[in-house]
Amino acid sequence: MDIGFIGLGQMGRAIAANLIRAGHRLTVWNRSRGPVGELTQLGATAAAEPRDAARAEVLMTMLADDGAARSVLLEQGVIESARRGLVHVNLATVSVQFAGELARLHRERGLAYVAAPVFGRPDVAREAKLNVIVAGESSATSRVEPLLRAIGGRIWPVGSEPERANAVKLAGNFMIASALETMAEAVALARAYGIEGARFLEILTSTLFASPVYQGYGRLIAEQRFEPASFPVRLGLKDVRLALQAGEAAHVPMPFASVLRDNFLEAVAAGEADLEWAVLARVASRRAGLAS
Repeated sequence: MDIGFIGLGQMGRAIAANLIRAGHRLTVWNRSRGPVGELTQLGATAAAEPRDAARAEVLMTMLADDGAARSVLLEQGVIESARRGLVHVNLATVSVQFAGELARLHRERGLAYVAAPVFGRPDVAREAKLNVIVAGESSATSRVEPLLRAIGGRIWPVGSEPERANAVKLAGNFMIASALETMAEAVALARAYGIEGARFLEILTSTLFASPVYQGYGRLIAEQRFEPASFPVRLGLKDVRLALQAGEAAHVPMPFASVLRDNFLEAVAAGEADLEWAVLARVASRRAGLAS
């Protein structure tokens, strides 16, 4: 299948590479050109402008946030210049409101829009084991299902309205952030009583909290391994803000999300915006007067 792919960050590069390995033909564009070179070495074609990628059968995008997506897709004319019948698969985490806006704009232009945000870090993406949350019209989701199976270990359909997939993604990322804050505060408490953080986390993530999120992020916290970041604080802050925004729109109180937002802001104020979002453990330690 002919695919246009826009957005080659850590996740985008891994996903695009897997699509090439699965035998698909990719035309790729990214703001910085280094990742484009990596993909062309694997067989992709470089697009001169982002709108060139919209001339394929399917357009897949993985852009950082609403602002980046709006800039590339709308202000640079990608959606406007796309051929009728194109299916656009948005893999990124965007706001529920922007997802609804994109769905409407696509319908007006005779295009199909599928929201397919993913759960998984770059190493999971490289292994093609992402969990893909999918929402869109059934004819469009069926058409792109082979592509999603080439990048994901499992596909989770959640309905025909694209914004539903983004609601699931934001709620899920809120849960991950909550787990990080729980571990951060619990480790600070254990350390205050002379228990090494690594030992505490070994006990808890091997027993009561033996799940991928607690085990994976627990290792990062235990080892104080916050860089290089696969998912930095600035993106965690963005997603918690979007969750709060979605909650407010649906009249859903999210008091703990407000706590998380403020804790991420504290990390940003301390110069940690580009560190792994598990650095919330350092924030909790500082508050407790403990050396990180």
